[in-house]
Amino acid sequence: MIKVGIIGGAGYTAGELLRLLLNHPEVEIGFVHSTSNAGNRLTDVHEGLYGDTDLVFTDALPLDEVDVVFFCTAHGDTRKFMESHTLPGQLKVIDLSMDYRLKAPGNEFIYGLPELNRRATCQSKYVANPGCFATAIQLGLLPLAKNLLLSGDIMVNAITGSTGAGVKPGATTHFSWRNDNISIYKAFEHQHVPEIRQSLKQLQNSFDSEIDFIPYRGDFARGIFCTIVVKNTMETDELYKMYEQYYERDSFVHLVRKSIDLKQVVNTNKCLIHLERHGGKLLIVTCIDNLLKGASGTAVHNMNLLFNLEETVGLRLKPSAF
Repeated sequence: MIKVGIIGGAGYTAGELLRLLLNHPEVEIGFVHSTSNAGNRLTDVHEGLYGDTDLVFTDALPLDEVDVVFFCTAHGDTRKFMESHTLPGQLKVIDLSMDYRLKAPGNEFIYGLPELNRRATCQSKYVANPGCFATAIQLGLLPLAKNLLLSGDIMVNAITGSTGAGVKPGATTHFSWRNDNISIYKAFEHQHVPEIRQSLKQLQNSFDSEIDFIPYRGDFARGIFCTIVVKNTMETDELYKMYEQYYERDSFVHLVRKSIDLKQVVNTNKCLIHLERHGGKLLIVTCIDNLLKGASGTAVHNMNLLFNLEETVGLRLKPSAF
């Protein structure tokens, strides 16, 4: 059994991670750390887990008693922790923050998008989980980059559910503001763009075009629906074959030849991709669940790779019928 610790256990991603790990046949949860909730039951915060666990939050950090630790912490906190603590030599780390996603001197973390870095992840010790928007956008573009077909600017529009903003209430997550509403934020300046660029350049070193990304806040709880427009003159059938070839070993990415929608992926670890030709432009549509494929589902996928398990273990989730 893989013994797991979670640091930052009170947020949305931690709740989804717990839901997955409690039902994972190869996992035992060693501790769930939360200073503000120490002594409280997990179900006091994650009420969807009633009947699944009697575990309580702790402010202790028994790192020598677990095989892997997940950081579900705020951006910046994982780096502070890593720099101020000495970790046991065999402990593996999966970080869901953005602290170690970009390559830099001294950064030992592998960028953990399995569809890009599966082999490297299997051989690594520290994994930086991708961002949710970054996952949806990269999965739409990686096959083009692999075949050196990104030759112009990329236009991206993507809308995300309110859970993408985290559990702490704010002016733009309040129900009365978000309901029946839509807005943009961080247009052309979103923090996920550098990691997207890094991945595209990993496959196509010549890529130096703009990624014009406009994110939207949606009036729904979870999911990301993304549209990408690039210049391309290949026939649609050729494009589908190229994408299918790129993702032939990937269990969670599926090419769909008719229009897709968000409900098909919510509560699953899937990414659906649809392609359409419009003159000299290619429309790429992707959708994922931001808390699963965009966060905790990929984190468990990475754990499976780190411990040489079949990659779908604990992740065969089904969407709602309605």
